[in-house]
Amino acid sequence: MAVDSDAEDAVGIVHDVPTAIRDNYDGREGASLPAGSGPAIDLESGSLSVVYHHPLPSSSRTSSTILADLSTPATVDAPREQVDAAKVSWGDLPRKDQLVVITLTRLSEPLVQTSLQSYMFYQLKWFDPTLPDSVISSQAGVLHASFTAAQFLTAMLWGQVADSSRFGRKTVLMIGLAGTMISCIGFGVSTSFWQALVFRSLGGITNGNVGVLRTMISETVQEKKYQSRAFLLLPMTFNIGTIIGPMLGGVLSDPAGSYPNLFGHIKFFQQFPYATPNIVSAFFLLCAVFVVWLFLEETLDSRLDHHDKGLELGRKLITWFNKGKSRVSYRRLATEEDPATDGENSRSTGEAFIPGNKLMPTQGRRKYTQRLAFRRIFTPNVVCTLAASSLLAFHVGTFNSLWFIFLSTPVYDPAKGAESPDAPQRKLPFIFTGGLGLHPREVGMAMAILGVLGIGLQIVVYPWLSTRLGTIRSWRLFLLFFPFTYFLVPYLSIVPSSAPPPEPKDGVVVWLAIAGVLCFHVVGRTFALPAQTILVNNCTPHPSVLGTVHGIGQSVSSLARTVGPVLCGFLYGLGLARGVVGAVFWGLSGVAVCGIVASLFVHEGNGHEIWLEGDDDGDQGI
Repeated sequence: MAVDSDAEDAVGIVHDVPTAIRDNYDGREGASLPAGSGPAIDLESGSLSVVYHHPLPSSSRTSSTILADLSTPATVDAPREQVDAAKVSWGDLPRKDQLVVITLTRLSEPLVQTSLQSYMFYQLKWFDPTLPDSVISSQAGVLHASFTAAQFLTAMLWGQVADSSRFGRKTVLMIGLAGTMISCIGFGVSTSFWQALVFRSLGGITNGNVGVLRTMISETVQEKKYQSRAFLLLPMTFNIGTIIGPMLGGVLSDPAGSYPNLFGHIKFFQQFPYATPNIVSAFFLLCAVFVVWLFLEETLDSRLDHHDKGLELGRKLITWFNKGKSRVSYRRLATEEDPATDGENSRSTGEAFIPGNKLMPTQGRRKYTQRLAFRRIFTPNVVCTLAASSLLAFHVGTFNSLWFIFLSTPVYDPAKGAESPDAPQRKLPFIFTGGLGLHPREVGMAMAILGVLGIGLQIVVYPWLSTRLGTIRSWRLFLLFFPFTYFLVPYLSIVPSSAPPPEPKDGVVVWLAIAGVLCFHVVGRTFALPAQTILVNNCTPHPSVLGTVHGIGQSVSSLARTVGPVLCGFLYGLGLARGVVGAVFWGLSGVAVCGIVASLFVHEGNGHEIWLEGDDDGDQGI
C-alpha cells in the first residue's frame, strides 16, 4: 500500500514509513507486523497509525505515535514545534516533581537578594551616619556588585565542575546554597561596610546555581514544545521572590526601631538591627539544601548510575508519608534493545515494576560518549548570543541595583539645594535631582509591585505570545521596552506628592506613576529574560558542554552585573550631587539600544551544532 506523501507532509513526518509495513499490510483492519519487528500499523476511520517503540531523530526528542490522515491530505502553515507548543498547558509539563524541586531551589535565592535590597541603603547609613547620600549610593552599588563580581570569577568553574562525572549538578547546587546561607548570616551581623563586602563576596564565590539550574531544566525537559513554559519557571520564581523578599526585608529590618514596644529592650536587635531578615533568609536556604539532597535527581549523563543516598532517603520518606495510599505510575515501556535495570539501580522517583515488562529510567540512554573540547565551544552564534546576553544583563542588573537606591534617596529639598555647591540651577526637563525618600517597608512594597505585575504576565501571556511569535521574535520585540523604561524612571522624583519636601513622596499620583513605569520594565523583562535563557541553552554546540556554556553565560552576565552597578552607582551618586540625577538612567537607555542592535546578529540554535564520534540521536523523537 502506498502512503500519500501529502498526508505525510501534513503532519511533518520526516522519515518514510518503512517498506516492511507497506509490503506486509494486506488492507485488513487491525493488520499488523509480527511481534518484535518495531513498527505496527492499524487502520481506523481512514487514519494510518505508525507506532515506533524507538525514538526517531528529530528536534522534539521523545518517542511518539505519528498519525497520517489518508483521507484528507493538507498542508501545514506553521512548524511542527509551534503547532505542538500551542497545545501545551502548564499541566502537560513532564517531570513536574523535579521541576517543583528546581523551582523551590531557585526561590530561596531571590528571597535573599531582594530582601536585603529593601534596607541596604539604611544599613549602610547605620554603618556610618556621617556619610553623604552620594557616597552611600556608591557603596550600595559596590555592595550589590560584589556578589556578581565573585560569581564572574567562579561561575564558569562551577559550570565545569557541574559537567564533571566526579561532582555533577546536584553537588554544585548544594555547595552554592550552603555558601549563600553562610554569607547571609555573616552579612546580617556585619557592623561595617568592609565586613558586609567580604560576606557578600563569599556568597558569590560559592554560588553558580543559576547556570546549573538552567542546565537541569534543559536536561529534564528536552522537548522544544515545552521550553517556553519550562524555562519560564526560573524568572517566574524570581518574580515571586521580588514579592515576598522585599516585604520580609522591610518588615523584619530594625525590629527594635520599628517595633520598640515589642523588641526595643532586646539587646541583640539593638546591636544587629539588620540580622533578623538575614536569619530568616538563611533558614529558607537551609531548607533548600535539604530539599535538593532528598528529592532532586542528578541529570548529568555520566552520573546516572551513581548511588544517591540522599535521594534514597527521600524516597523512603515519601513512601512512609504515603503509606496506605494507592499510587499508580506510568512510564515508557522498555523494548528488547533497552538495557534491563532493577529497582535498586533505578534513579527516577516514582518508578514502578510493571508485570512482564522491564523498568526504564526516565532520562533514557546517553546521547554522547565524548566531550567537546573547550576551544570549540565558541562558535559565532555562541559569541553573538553571549554578547547580547551580557548587554541585557548589564542594563537589567544595573536597574535592579539603582531602583532601590533611587527609591530610598531623600526627596530634593529646595531649601537646601543640591549636595554640591557647583551644581547648576534646577531646570526641567533634564536638570533636576533627588529621589523618592521611601522607607524600607515602602521600598519593599514598590519592589513587590514589580513582582506582582510580572508573575501575572508570565503565567498567562508569555507562553501564548511566545508560541505565536517564536522565541527570537518575541525576544527582539520586547527588548524595545527597556529604553523607554530607563528614560522615564528619573521623572518619578518630580511627580507631585501629597507630602511637601523633604517628606517622602506619597499619594495616589506617585504610586500610579511608579506602577506605570514598572509596567514597562516588567513587560520587557517578562518576555526578554526567558527567551534569552532559551537562546543561550540552544546555542550550545554540543550537549556535553551544556553546563559549561550555561556557566560561561552566567560568568558573562555576572561580569556585566558587576561593572554595571559599580560604574552606574558611582555615576548616580555624581549625578545626585551635581543636580542631574537622571543622567545615569538615560545612559542605560543607550545601553539598551545597543542590546537591540546586538540581537539582530543572533539566531536560535538546536543545542547540537557539532557532532562527535559516538554521538547518538536515537533519543530524539518526532
